[in-house]
Amino acid sequence: MTIVLSIAIAVSVFLAIALLSAPFLMRPSLAERRMFALVHATREDVLRRIGPREAVREAVLSLAHKFRAGVGLGENKQVEERLISGGLRGSRATDLYFFARFLCPLAGVFAGGFLAHVSYFWVLALGAAGYLAPDFWLRRRIKARAEKIRRSIPDALDLMVICVDAGLGLDQALQRVGLELSLSHPEINQEFAQINFEQRAGKGRIEAWQSMAGRTKIEEFTSFVTMLVQTDRFGTPIIRALSRFAEDMRMKRRQRAEEAAAKTKIKILFPLVLFIFPCIFIVLLAPAVLSIGTLLQTMGK
Repeated sequence: MTIVLSIAIAVSVFLAIALLSAPFLMRPSLAERRMFALVHATREDVLRRIGPREAVREAVLSLAHKFRAGVGLGENKQVEERLISGGLRGSRATDLYFFARFLCPLAGVFAGGFLAHVSYFWVLALGAAGYLAPDFWLRRRIKARAEKIRRSIPDALDLMVICVDAGLGLDQALQRVGLELSLSHPEINQEFAQINFEQRAGKGRIEAWQSMAGRTKIEEFTSFVTMLVQTDRFGTPIIRALSRFAEDMRMKRRQRAEEAAAKTKIKILFPLVLFIFPCIFIVLLAPAVLSIGTLLQTMGK
């Protein structure tokens, strides 16, 4: 009976994880989306056939949208801002997030009911863990994305200095830098593209940059917006301000690398004491201890 319960729990968890990760794992790549945009047409003889992966993804997203509409959950600006900070844009991301917040607790309660010693504590604990799991995943994603953007800022500023020094305006340099970093740093390319879209929609340059600083919550972007405001107010040459700011960013990145290297000496101390040193002592002292034991036995006889 225990084997049957274990198999039921494993199958339930696997199905829940597969259902939640299907839209992300089956999402078409950038090249596939471009090809779809090129070959998509209204003529019936040139319509592209939807593959099984895209069909499953669209079915899951459609189910999430219908569930949200049926439950009557309205738009939540705070959740949408968090999803955008995590790189998830569009209404479907919001639908999927709310659907996961509803499905994960049910999966946790269902899995808790199959435990060998069923108790209300485990049912409630797994249900609460399922409810908090999407929020925890989103927080980790936002933090990881912000760290990737922070690492790419010095390279982006160096390229921006080169573009502005070559004669491009700040907006054109921003667009060019985003295209150049689209492969190595796609996260900062998305943010630069969002700034370009907002400026085309009529938002001012400083407001667009402040919006990006609010989305990413990165100190370097806040400092960069402050530098742009001061440059615009006092008439300082933008190339000089960018060069100085890029130099400061490179220095900060070097200092963070040195700080991480200094912390490594302390972090490696615990694995050395707990795992490596005992093995070394066993390898070095075990033969001697065995030899001494054998010698004592011989002398005792």
